[in-house]
Amino acid sequence: MFDSAVTHQIHTVLHMSSIKPHASGYRAFLCVAGVRESKVFRTKREAAAWASVREAEIRSAAGKSPGEKHTLGEALQKYGEEVSPGKKGKRWELVRLAAFERSLPVTLAIGKVTPALLGQWRDGRLKSVSAGSVIREIALLSHVFETARREWGWISANPLADVRRPPSPDHRSRVITRGEVSALLRAMHYTRGPVRSVTHAVACCVLLALRTGLRAGEICSLPWCLVYADYVTVDGKTGVRDVALTPKARRIVEQMRGFDDALVAGIKTATLDALFRKYRSGAGLSGFTFHDTRHTAATWIAQKIPVLDLCKMFGWSNPAMAMVYYNPSASDISKRLSARPALHQ
Repeated sequence: MFDSAVTHQIHTVLHMSSIKPHASGYRAFLCVAGVRESKVFRTKREAAAWASVREAEIRSAAGKSPGEKHTLGEALQKYGEEVSPGKKGKRWELVRLAAFERSLPVTLAIGKVTPALLGQWRDGRLKSVSAGSVIREIALLSHVFETARREWGWISANPLADVRRPPSPDHRSRVITRGEVSALLRAMHYTRGPVRSVTHAVACCVLLALRTGLRAGEICSLPWCLVYADYVTVDGKTGVRDVALTPKARRIVEQMRGFDDALVAGIKTATLDALFRKYRSGAGLSGFTFHDTRHTAATWIAQKIPVLDLCKMFGWSNPAMAMVYYNPSASDISKRLSARPALHQ
């Protein structure tokens, strides 16, 4: 039963809203402060009570700024629905946005999110993940705030602008040795024949990455229609580029022909990553990831072609990236120097 105050509200709202019979009961129509809503209820009393509560909520929100009306969670959801789908890395971005809901106060009004609060969040994240991961999370979250500021008009300033970023970690310099490659291929029972199993496909993906520097996602998304006589065209992290194929790389690609009609690899990136780690551990190896095949490929290929050709092949607009990925050991450089003709004194 409703008390007298609620009964009075119901009586009042009946004059401010419209409640009409419906096949399932009664439909309440509400128009307050430019907001129009309707909902069906079993009884007329329930419809009137809902209208009363919603009117109070709408009138309360009408006097608030956008930063008070919208929560951080709403911003994350809106960004995921409207902005992320247009990005190449949307899959991982949506995963990170969902993870924010577990580590950030998503029910807090976005206008009340402060640099101090975000600084505490950063420090907490640094206790469980690497600095590199936190830097990437901050970059994404900062873009959410910037979009809310520039495009949606929800806030007047980006609270992350005043939050210190963690120091960038040193670039990886891990080069997979030829001995490690051989051990990995043995664990996969690799042969040079046509690919007939997922494990065999993974082994060929590893070899193709070592010969071309292609990323895991680029290999797994490469369609046969973009494979040409001596190069392939990939749509990667830095855009569309042509990647040259050596005779050995072409042989690896041909091994994979017939395994899948549409895609060269015929497996998903997640499968490639999981099986790579499985067989790496099975071979008693550690300390390197699939992405380190790109470092290894850059180190091997850089000895054969000019640096600008290397940048073109790997999709680097800044030649300085070659120094990040080219990681020969001092012993390797010493051996190459020793193999050259002696300089005239």
